[in-house]
Amino acid sequence: MNNSDHFTWELDPVIFTIPEFNLPFPLSIYGIILGFILIYFGFQQIKPKSSKEEPEGWKVWGIILGSLVLSQLPFLIISSPTISSIGPIQPRWYGLMWVAAFVSGYMIGLKMFRDAGRTVEELDRLLMYVLVGTIIGARLGHVFFYEADFYLRNVHLIPQVWTGGLASHGAAIGIIIAMYLFANKTHGLNFLWVADRVVPGVAIGGMFIRIGNFFNSEIIGVPTEVPWAVVFTKVDMLPRHPSMLYEAILCLFVLILLVWIYKKYDSKPPEGSLFATFLIALFGGRFFLEFTKQTLADFLEGAFLDMGQLLSIPLVLIGIWILWKKVNWKK
Repeated sequence: MNNSDHFTWELDPVIFTIPEFNLPFPLSIYGIILGFILIYFGFQQIKPKSSKEEPEGWKVWGIILGSLVLSQLPFLIISSPTISSIGPIQPRWYGLMWVAAFVSGYMIGLKMFRDAGRTVEELDRLLMYVLVGTIIGARLGHVFFYEADFYLRNVHLIPQVWTGGLASHGAAIGIIIAMYLFANKTHGLNFLWVADRVVPGVAIGGMFIRIGNFFNSEIIGVPTEVPWAVVFTKVDMLPRHPSMLYEAILCLFVLILLVWIYKKYDSKPPEGSLFATFLIALFGGRFFLEFTKQTLADFLEGAFLDMGQLLSIPLVLIGIWILWKKVNWKK
């Protein structure tokens, strides 16, 4: 919808709402936790010896339902906090974009792992490392890079990821640490090989997440009069740079560049080449795009460089160093 010659964005970030509904009987929260633990150990008992086999369906559902029922029984006599209703449930576009980010990243990783003759089980373990590293890194990055003063006075709020506050540079650091730990725990792999197979998925994931930021009207740009400016009515009525969409386009460009290198070397790119290219292209682009963004670090208001740019510089330099010292293009 157009308003004063600029596109106006006012979509509700909630996709739909399922009203609150009461459960037929209260469920023990401790029992639910115990149930998931029992499910995990139950799956270990029926796990096939061969990776080509799959457990029988009735065994899987038997363990899930049996574990969830049995885990509630002890808390019929033991006091435990309970839940008696669920909802309202409000799936959001941002959450949907996070799901799309990890699913698409996993599919790209699956293709690259199969090209290299590695197993799906290894990729599944890597996904868990990256998932945990992304969430913890993104949260701590926001806490310490942007609002350290507030969170050091309210430490109990740090784990509350659902309240908002995730930093992409923190996510990058968390993913790097996750890849390093995974490589050290996996026979026959090294950090640069793993990083080369992760960053294409990170690039497409970044694209989806930035689109999610657009749905949420967050990470907005500074006011501007360019023809493609957007009025985010949930923020104010000023036309602004859609900076999150700029970053989504940047991520798509980086993905195309990485795929081109991967294909050029017949699915066997020189170790470190994709990782280094990713760092230089993505965070080099981020450095310049930050000039269009409204600063997120209040203490840097008015400074020539904001936090996003200060954090991008070392990552670009690391990428240049890897290309110069570690990548053997001839090999």
